[in-house]
Amino acid sequence: MGADTEARDLRETAHAAQVKELIAAGALDDPDWREAFAAVPRHVFVPYFWTGRGAGHERLWAEDPDPGRRARWLRGVYTDTPLATRLRDGELVSSSSQPSLMARMLEALEVRDGNNVLEIGAGTGYNAALLCHRLGEDLVTTVDLDEEITESARAHLARLGLHPTVVTGDGARGCPSRAPFDRILVTCTLPLIPHTWPAQCRPGARILAPLSTGLIALTVRDADFAEGRFLHTSAYFVPLRGAGAAPHAPSLPRHGLPYELVDNERFQFLLILTEGALHPREALDLWRREGRPARERFGVTLTPEGQWSWLDDPQGPYVWPLGEVGTTA
Repeated sequence: MGADTEARDLRETAHAAQVKELIAAGALDDPDWREAFAAVPRHVFVPYFWTGRGAGHERLWAEDPDPGRRARWLRGVYTDTPLATRLRDGELVSSSSQPSLMARMLEALEVRDGNNVLEIGAGTGYNAALLCHRLGEDLVTTVDLDEEITESARAHLARLGLHPTVVTGDGARGCPSRAPFDRILVTCTLPLIPHTWPAQCRPGARILAPLSTGLIALTVRDADFAEGRFLHTSAYFVPLRGAGAAPHAPSLPRHGLPYELVDNERFQFLLILTEGALHPREALDLWRREGRPARERFGVTLTPEGQWSWLDDPQGPYVWPLGEVGTTA
């Protein structure tokens, strides 16, 4: 057996094993997405990635002359974990998302045949490839602010013969030339939902986006109004860059909180979601009073007058402005 054949067999085996792992974990219930993940190999989109932190960063890549390091690269690619694919001055700029989270997000997007989909955050192109397999490349548009990222994603997609619309631009502005959209999938964390997105959607469209440390699923009523609830899962992504970027990273208060809540993921979600509207002590009182509410009890409403997060009911009694100083309604 030649070296090239052996390497191909190892990659195919690793790819097949990951798909089985995702199915076993309950991340791939939809047979259409099972087929997409089985058809689209992750290694094509992650020819290299970075491990470690700070000065300890190490680059693993597919063409490393050391067989041991190549094996580590392949194991890493087909491990269910996010991978750092682009660093700038030591800061993470782009990554390949955790495959199980990608699968859950794609299923939660609830696409239908014929849907026109916009992805905000091209990344490696892997997500766009999965969408192309499910819907066809003519119905997929992916946008990223960084030309290096879009050029790389375009090249990865072309290796599989896929040519969706890949746009270099500010994702917060959407892509009006390809609108109207039936679905918008966002793979970067937001401080607010850009009003341009619902305006580029058909009525009834679905927007799935990371907000706080969760995933908000909004239904678009018209160009001015969208509303929805968070999914149960947590989600951590590189922040959106461009016009819709947050002016600062969300703070995670730690002092003065009960020890058991300092690293409580669901409580930290509430703190970030209500930042500027509730003080940490007020958030703690709400948390206890409402029985430690899960993410699914929270939602977001988008109108021309502003954006609000809420608990249980968008009409109150617990409603907070997003990204502004305010009080409970």
